Amino acid sequence: MNIYETRRLLDEYLLFHYGAPHEVLPWEEGPKSALGFAVRTVTELADLDKPIHIALDLGCAVGRSSFELAKHAESVVGIDYSHSFIEAATALTWNELSYLRLDEAAATTRLAAKVPVDCPCDRVKFEQGDAMHLREDLGSFDLVHAANLLCRLTDPALLISRLPDLVKPGGQLLLATPCTWLEEFTPKGHWPTGSTRDWLKQELATHFELDLEKNLPFLIREHARKYQWSVALGTRWIRK
Repeated sequence: MNIYETRRLLDEYLLFHYGAPHEVLPWEEGPKSALGFAVRTVTELADLDKPIHIALDLGCAVGRSSFELAKHAESVVGIDYSHSFIEAATALTWNELSYLRLDEAAATTRLAAKVPVDCPCDRVKFEQGDAMHLREDLGSFDLVHAANLLCRLTDPALLISRLPDLVKPGGQLLLATPCTWLEEFTPKGHWPTGSTRDWLKQELATHFELDLEKNLPFLIREHARKYQWSVALGTRWIRK
């Protein structure tokens, strides 16, 4: 079974995207700067002083970045390969969504995911799709956001080759990746031969100019005493 269609992973992502700081990390000693990743990939990477009429969130998961983009864009399209994630993101457009947080062993806590009131949900539409084979009539955007997506694709070069058509001239491309290349997601022959940073600079140089580079830590809770702490490479590119 596809892990992205399991209830356990859906609950984990709802907590990752919508959990309050104390719900995710109750430990005073924990890395609080790594919380709120789905918001920070927008607020810390995007140039929000530039007009954004239409934005695209690729690999949107359960939608928190899409809703954050809606504060600054007239309309947002969120696309993810997981049917389960898209169903949840769509439901959150109208209602809060109940989910279970794993605490320890079989112990869980029921929580509710909800979109903040200052996010205009009516500007966001979600659809299921494959980032490597996006529909031809998708159009072009003032901003394209893709967080923690590249190293989960079977052939990321297919998305890279489509990006120049997706971003309007002068538009922004926001990429964040932990550079975690695993054969269970991406065959070794499709990995960068050197660093992901150098690979991106080489692949995007013809059509994009690197405008910002920033390290973005993030924290995924597995249970109350086990977490994944990672640092994503965050970049902003401007379409030439």
